[in-house]
Amino acid sequence: MAHSQFDLLRQRRFLPYFFVQALGAFNDNVFRQAIIGLLGAMAVAGTIDPGLRGTYTQLAPAIFILPYFLFSAVAGQFAERTDKARLIRITTAMEIAIMSVAALGFWLQSMPVLLVALFATGMQSTLFGPVKYSILPAVLKPEELTGGNGLVEMGTSISILIGMLIGGLVFALGGDAAPMIAGLLVIALAIAGNLVSRMIPSVPSVTPDLKINWNLWSESLKAWRLTRKQLAVRNAVLGVSWFWFVGTVLTGNLPVYAETYLGGTQTLYVFALAVFSIGVGIGSLLCEKLSGRVVEIGLVPLGALGMSGFLLDLYFARPDPATVTGLDVMGFMAEPGSWRIVMDLAGIGVFSGFFVVPLFALIQSRTPREETSRVIAGMNIQNAIFIVIAAIGGIALQEKLGWTIPQLFHALAVVGVLVSLWIFSIVPEFAMRFVSWLMMRTLYRLRVHGIEKYVPDEGAALIVCNHVSYMDALILSGVIPRPVRFVMYYKIFNIPVMSWIFRTARAIPIAGARENPELMQKAFDEIDAALAAGELVGIFPEGALTKDGDIAAFKSGVERILKRAADAGRPVPVVPMALRGMWSSMWSHRDSRMRRMRLPRRFRAHVEVVVGDPIDGRTATAALLEDKVRALRGNDA
Repeated sequence: MAHSQFDLLRQRRFLPYFFVQALGAFNDNVFRQAIIGLLGAMAVAGTIDPGLRGTYTQLAPAIFILPYFLFSAVAGQFAERTDKARLIRITTAMEIAIMSVAALGFWLQSMPVLLVALFATGMQSTLFGPVKYSILPAVLKPEELTGGNGLVEMGTSISILIGMLIGGLVFALGGDAAPMIAGLLVIALAIAGNLVSRMIPSVPSVTPDLKINWNLWSESLKAWRLTRKQLAVRNAVLGVSWFWFVGTVLTGNLPVYAETYLGGTQTLYVFALAVFSIGVGIGSLLCEKLSGRVVEIGLVPLGALGMSGFLLDLYFARPDPATVTGLDVMGFMAEPGSWRIVMDLAGIGVFSGFFVVPLFALIQSRTPREETSRVIAGMNIQNAIFIVIAAIGGIALQEKLGWTIPQLFHALAVVGVLVSLWIFSIVPEFAMRFVSWLMMRTLYRLRVHGIEKYVPDEGAALIVCNHVSYMDALILSGVIPRPVRFVMYYKIFNIPVMSWIFRTARAIPIAGARENPELMQKAFDEIDAALAAGELVGIFPEGALTKDGDIAAFKSGVERILKRAADAGRPVPVVPMALRGMWSSMWSHRDSRMRRMRLPRRFRAHVEVVVGDPIDGRTATAALLEDKVRALRGNDA
């Protein structure tokens, strides 16, 4: 049965939440853009000093982001101990009160009142932030995390864009009534968000007795340390912060870039921002399709390299100021080289989606449920730091060193490659998944049946499957949502290049009792330890690749694994799987060695992974499991 992330938009466990977070992002940006519009209107009317206008314009972003430093840690604790649906209703009720103050500021045309409301908006966003992402692993299945995060990122990026457009249009078209319209609009959006939030089902806390630590410094440090407990999560958080760094530099400089280097007006800036934002949305939505509904961190290196590549090309596309001015969108598109710039902006957005969505999914899937909100809070603190560094650093490089905006983009591309290489060298799993993902998507056309239904979302299980080619473990690891510790013959484990992938995936090499009894015993010990730790372990009970396409008799080693776990009082279920179509694919033993060396016509073979009902490990035998796998495979080898 085919699945789509858009199915979530028909389900109550996701749809109300999706609209609440989208409405929140939309309203925040309507409000912030309306403040800029009011400043412009007041400057035209002569009711504000031009110097003071510049001060307010620079002060507003700092006021909005300050609460992330001050209150993220406390917000993470509240999100951890409170029913998440209830907390969302509380934050949306806060938004109504805050936007009422904002409306008063618009009606009085009082910047101090608006800045107070802006600070309160930042505080409300800080409280909502940990809930926004920690609720997803509580309401979505592991195989839905990538698609759910893709929808959220798409909704957020598009909501930000539309919010900025609407906020700007209020004062561009509203005339004297604009302040009144802006005030009523932000209140109406806040009320709409609160009404929708009441439809979110209850999501009870797993740590309701958590004691709140009100010491902002110590708790902030503790939340940040939680992000660093696991190496993969630590570097995923760093990756998300880098995404915000790149986004801040790019979007912060787009207004001047559009005017100076593209020769455009404010309309062209909005167009450029729209191209980037829509690109992020498209990239975010494509992640589920490209990942095969698993948390596929192999997309992260692809996204990182793509972002840097298009940023670099953006520099070369227009390194010097434009020779024309006042271009609208159509005028710009008629200029030579304009399509290249549009493709670069869209490409940066698309690959940004590839980059950030799997990182969010990884953080959610690898973090203990009772710590997720606090880890997200710690990430938000780090994100805020990166945003501030990006903003200040960009200004300093331009004003102190005389860098141009294209030169800033060039430097960002180079640093992006270096940061990516550093992250991937520290956590080889990222690069390993990229290599395996690229190989699987290049060599095979995969279809999967029963993974979501029969592979447990958590806890130990033993996976058994027929063994047809050297690629079997890579295929299964690519379609199973959770990491799998595969047991494989040590000579396959030691194949050059592939060995690096297997080692990084923590595969377990094994040898026959006559070849290397010490390695065999060590393998059984590792298998038992992995199952005791609640991990998935995958084995190929035939003990060798099939030489004729048929399934060989399952060896008794599988019974030894299950008996050891049962005797220790922790029996594990066995999930039978079968590979179909692999016998006629690359790297099986169907052809002679010389024929296997050529590029065969079986390139991009149709391969299926079929999963059956779990079997109680206390009653499973090698013969029973062999029969189950044979039945799943059917007549198609």
